[in-house]
This record gives sequence, structure tokens and C-alpha cells, in this order.
Amino acid sequence: MDVQDWKMLTILDQTENITQAADQLFVSQPTLTARIKRLEEHYQVPIIIRKRRGIMFTPEGRELALHAKKMLQQEQVITEKINNMKSEVAGTLRVGVSNFFALNKMPKLLRLFKEKYPNVEFRVFTGWSSEMHRELLNHNVHISFIKGDYPWKGEKELLYDEEICVAAPWEFEWKELPKLPRIDYFTDGLMRNIVDRWWYNHYSEMPSVHIQVNEVETCKEMVINGLGYAILANLVVRQHPELFIKPIRDTNGETVTRKTWMYYHNESTELNIVQAFITFIRSLDVKTL
Repeated sequence: MDVQDWKMLTILDQTENITQAADQLFVSQPTLTARIKRLEEHYQVPIIIRKRRGIMFTPEGRELALHAKKMLQQEQVITEKINNMKSEVAGTLRVGVSNFFALNKMPKLLRLFKEKYPNVEFRVFTGWSSEMHRELLNHNVHISFIKGDYPWKGEKELLYDEEICVAAPWEFEWKELPKLPRIDYFTDGLMRNIVDRWWYNHYSEMPSVHIQVNEVETCKEMVINGLGYAILANLVVRQHPELFIKPIRDTNGETVTRKTWMYYHNESTELNIVQAFITFIRSLDVKTL
């Protein structure tokens, strides 16, 4: 097997689908099928079983897929070491980014960094902060930009603190909130706990949720269009002066905030590309970007 076989088996394991795997590998389905057949002939065992929808590995195929994943990881490690020995900032930086940060901060950060270090490439993973925490724990990324405090024995640096607020398309009084239409959105567990804890410390009634959406940006658009209020981070709505925005406060009268951190493994800083990126982030006021 070679690197292309390792990639093929790893992607087949992730997708369990010939069509999707071919698309991700930028090859035709017949080409992918022919490569699978060559491997089967080489090892003289069936590797996959075709199902009505997708594929599954045979026991032998499963062993080859596990081997392929390990070999890809080893290839990634040696490639990073070789690039680092060249004493230049080059190679592929793997970054995990929470959804809001990915949409509103990351494109500009990557553009500015690449202007400074043109030989750098990026592999960016996006999702909820809890997912990016898991990607970091599994060593799938060098650095993760995460909202909230997660268990972590490595390094982390605070980028900024932001207020959690109520944003509404009309003026409101705090006592009115339980009766007003609320727009809710799916978010990670830490943010959900912050909002729920605040609500039940101040109200005995359930919120009147009229609309539930998948992401915070959609929620914001619903608020802008007058469909209800939402409880979200101030950075999401700060550019909309037409909204009525009030920070929420805990039982001690302190503003409730959420921190955004840069998490990374200490050993990752031995790589020139990682050290350069961390230094670059430290030089910026990320919150105002």
C-alpha cells in the first residue's frame, strides 16, 4: 500500500460510501473501484461488502483501514518534522475553530498569516466548541479556538471575553421576557448551561420559544426581522444598532460573559509553523477584527 491507498481506506471508513469517497479523493468511481480491486487482489481477500446503501468493511478490510489510519498519522508526523528541520515556516497548519469564530474571524486571520508566510497551507476543522475540544484531545489539530472552559492539561491563552446579552427588535422590560416570543438555536452544552442557569435563576416560567433554528447566525437574522428576541453573545449582534441589546447579569449583579481561548499542546510549539502562528495571534487584538 502507498499513501493514496491509505487515504482511500481512511476516507472509505469515514464515509462508508463509494460515491462520497470518490468525490473527496477527486477521482471517478470506476478509478476508486479499480484501486480497491487491486488491493483485494494483492492481499487475496475481499476488503469491502457492498450494501444497498453504501459499503461496509470485511474483517480483513477493517484491519487494513486501521493500519492505513496509523500510517497516515505517521506520515503526517514525519512530514512536519522534516519541514521543521528546514528552519522555515512552511507546511500545513491544522486548526480547529468554533462555528462563530470560523465565520467571523478565521478567514481574515488566515489571509493575514499567509501574506506573512506564503508557504503555509491550512486544514481547518469547524464545529461546536465541544467538538473542537475533542479534535484537539485526539491530536487531529495543532490549535483550537474554543469558546468556554473545557478540561485541558495543555496550554491555553485568553483571546477575549464577551458579554452574553438579550437582543430584541423592540424595547422590552426584563419582567416581560417570559411572555415574549423567543428565537432559540442549537449550541454547545456550555453555552446552553450558561443561558439556562441565568434564566431559571431569574424566572419561574419556561421561555416562550416560538422558533428553533440550527445556528446562531440564522437566529440573529430572525431577530433582525422582528420575529422575536434571542439570548446570545454580544459579538454576534454588536453591528446592528437597530436592535435593543441588554447584557444579562447573574444573581450578584455581575455581567455574564463567555471567554474565547486559543488551546494547544505544548509539544506542538516545537514546530516552526505552530510557534509562528501562536506568535502571530498574540500580536493581534482578535476581538476587534
